[in-house]
Amino acid sequence: MRWAEAMTPVRMQRVAIVAPREALRETLVRLADAGCVEIDRTEGSGQGERGPAARRLKLLRTEPPRAMLSADPPDLDALEHEGHASLLAGEAQLEERSASAVRRGSVVALAGWCPADEVPATAGRLAELGGALVALKAPQGVDPPTLLRSTGPVHRSFTSLVRTYGTVPYVDVDPTWPSGIAYVVMFGMMFGDAGHGALLLLMALLLRTGRPHRLVRLRAMWPFFAGAGGTSIAFGFAYGEFLGPTKVLPVLWLAPLDHPERLLAAAGGVGVVLLAWAYGAGIVNRWREGGPARALYAVSGIAGSALFVGFVGLSAGGYLHDTYLTLTGAGIAASGLMLAASGLFTASGGGVAGVMQTAVQLFDSVVRIFSNTVSFARLAAFGLTHAALGAVVWRGTTALAHMGPGELIAAAAVFTIGNTLAFSLEALVAGVQALRLEFYELFSRVFETWGRPFHPWHVPTQHTEVAP
Repeated sequence: MRWAEAMTPVRMQRVAIVAPREALRETLVRLADAGCVEIDRTEGSGQGERGPAARRLKLLRTEPPRAMLSADPPDLDALEHEGHASLLAGEAQLEERSASAVRRGSVVALAGWCPADEVPATAGRLAELGGALVALKAPQGVDPPTLLRSTGPVHRSFTSLVRTYGTVPYVDVDPTWPSGIAYVVMFGMMFGDAGHGALLLLMALLLRTGRPHRLVRLRAMWPFFAGAGGTSIAFGFAYGEFLGPTKVLPVLWLAPLDHPERLLAAAGGVGVVLLAWAYGAGIVNRWREGGPARALYAVSGIAGSALFVGFVGLSAGGYLHDTYLTLTGAGIAASGLMLAASGLFTASGGGVAGVMQTAVQLFDSVVRIFSNTVSFARLAAFGLTHAALGAVVWRGTTALAHMGPGELIAAAAVFTIGNTLAFSLEALVAGVQALRLEFYELFSRVFETWGRPFHPWHVPTQHTEVAP
């Protein structure tokens, strides 16, 4: 799979399900078993909730069961008498979909969405019953549902990061890979300790094995923990931190508490790179959503990107005392400002009120660029906090150890308890802060609208015989 395809939601096909009236139930059973078609439900289809199966299911007064469908039409009275709640739940869902069908003579039809790659196989299943899956043109003004690709356990664990923020619009790029990588890098920069990172890796391995059992629902997240642990180990080597400044590791780059200004500059550089990526993704998304004009004038498109690049150039020119770089940055920023002003004024509807609205929005956009860039200083701030906590614990440990043999037990207790508290507190803080930077500084530029998730109808078929 090409990388461009991997960063695009699954291509959807609008379809019509056509079947003989007498084969409608069997057709729906096969669709439900395949679990790859989202069937439209029209107004009034909720009558299925009052259908025979739904009424019998309600009378059973059981917990919501896992729905199943019988391959052959069951006797609903027998299902109720024998307490087959799962089969009744499946029949209730089937009744609801049947209510959405359009009937013309001996033929019935439903509409829905199906992944394009699944259409041929699904059509083959229906053809065996005399039915058909017909490809249709997507209706104007209606976006297909979004289904993100699943390319392995690492991708699936990163997908939860994007889904927590919202559903990717169908026409937008899927930012799962870059956002997941950005998250674990930011986490590692704030949680840079090789010892603590190794503990995260151990937690990831335990989750992968399904232990502890009470956390088995988090098993799919083990690659996420492993990635965060790996970057924490890498930054721990860079900082020379192993359960604090224990001198177990040499400093390969810088000691945070000795060179906070260099760490702050590095955090700013990371922020500039990540914001540049967010603007690049925003340009692509605005182009796909509204064409070249939308991409050109949007604050999260080319106009906003020019403002950002221009301000970076101005800052770099001022720092390096480079007049040419300063003037170039000013020119790019001015161009971006004019493009953004034009787009905002057009969207406002014009007039005096439009001018005022444009001025306020333009001022807000400029302030946001500065505040969002500065916000990445927290990568350095919380990295310093983590190093400071480790230093406090280590100094307390060594101070007790030097008092004599009797205090060694107390020193070991301080070291163990201190590192446990530092690990727990800083893991939580770094996780929340990395998530905040991801959502507010990056995703706010990548996305402007929301999609809707693809919900295929999937009810497995029970092939055992049911009492007639």
